[in-house]
Amino acid sequence: MAIINQATKELQVKIVYYGPAKCGKTTNLEQVHANVQVASPEAKGKMVSLATSSDRTLFFDFMPLEAMAIKGYKTKFQLYTVPGQVIYNTTRQLVLRGVDGIVFVADSQYDKMQENVESFQNLIDNLKSLKLNLDDIPYVLQYNKRDLPNVAPIEYMEFLLNNRDVQVPSFPATATKCEGVFETMNMIVRMLLHKFINLGGRKIA
Repeated sequence: MAIINQATKELQVKIVYYGPAKCGKTTNLEQVHANVQVASPEAKGKMVSLATSSDRTLFFDFMPLEAMAIKGYKTKFQLYTVPGQVIYNTTRQLVLRGVDGIVFVADSQYDKMQENVESFQNLIDNLKSLKLNLDDIPYVLQYNKRDLPNVAPIEYMEFLLNNRDVQVPSFPATATKCEGVFETMNMIVRMLLHKFINLGGRKIA
């Protein structure tokens, strides 16, 4: 649920990057943090890392250079990752609280397809535990690591992950080279702004 900060006249929108372990969620956030265009250094928060023994959750916020104002409020985006390993599922649920939009990052390697499918189902299950439905939340798919050998065809990944009543935007990516990173993020940002504008502020008032 987006949050209004009356003091700073900001609308804070939460985007969570979800997916299996080592799929590239962290790399996506690192690339966005390093390269996003903001009006001033203060318009981008520091990257915060909450590390476990073998995985970590990242977070930062930013206000784009051309930050859109909705009802007089500038839009600030908060980007989070979730830990990929199943043993940290409670942390995943905590990070999903208050989510407005989701980027599901899938690993394009053939031998990672089962992990992709299991992680996507885990996302659905965790949202249900929070009384949320994926169909009600703007989300996009990113098929990462397209530069590696033995990657599955995009059509096959679409069949596995985007074979629903309403298909969502999907993007091939090589996050280590910043390819597809901003295309993915810009789409979820546009979808969220479109949703809030269409709601006329009802969700955020």
